[in-house]
Amino acid sequence: MLSIIIDLNHYVFHEKFDTWQEAIIASCQPLVKDGSIDERYHEQIIDCIEEYGPYIVLAPMVAMPHSQQNAEGVFKTSVSLMIVREPVQFDKDDREKDAKIFFTIASENNEKHLENLMQLSDMLTNQDLIDDLLNTQDIDQLREVAKKYSI
Repeated sequence: MLSIIIDLNHYVFHEKFDTWQEAIIASCQPLVKDGSIDERYHEQIIDCIEEYGPYIVLAPMVAMPHSQQNAEGVFKTSVSLMIVREPVQFDKDDREKDAKIFFTIASENNEKHLENLMQLSDMLTNQDLIDDLLNTQDIDQLREVAKKYSI
């Protein structure tokens, strides 16, 4: 999956964000650039987080921004990766909800969406992989991680 993200230029690196909303918008940008989604999609993600809390933080330092299947502004099922050097804080009272790795998922095709979720779930169970991603600062290092784990 990382190899596909790299091949499609669906990745971005950032130093920090002042708000989690800015981080969500930035995490969607690789998908906006290639026409997989438009701005309506990141607005829906932000609205869902404001309503339901930081449900997208699935593990310490790992978030999976997404909205419902067939959301407005989704034109192609896609995944992007954003890595941020300084943790993004979603809940000031719960630092377990901080994130530095963002796998943004847009779903237009249910079968492909489920396949993406399964691959991401497998990746998230590998703490060594997560640790390597947390230390990744550029595309060359990302390529090395993809090669190391054959993903």
